[in-house]
Amino acid sequence: MSFPLGIWDLSLFTAMMSIILLSATALLSSRRGKINLLINKKKLRNAAMVVSLLFLATVLIRIASLV
Repeated sequence: MSFPLGIWDLSLFTAMMSIILLSATALLSSRRGKINLLINKKKLRNAAMVVSLLFLATVLIRIASLV
């Protein structure tokens, strides 16, 4: 049984997730106490960076497969 997702699908998924996480980090208000939303901005930014690095890794894999 083969894995149903290819490297292209994983690359697209990680690109979209990193865009969403990075924009959520930028749009997160500094006065988040008024809306009763407890989100650690540093952890969200770190998660966005990890997903961005995964995206870059998939791009490097695709480039290596072309060469």
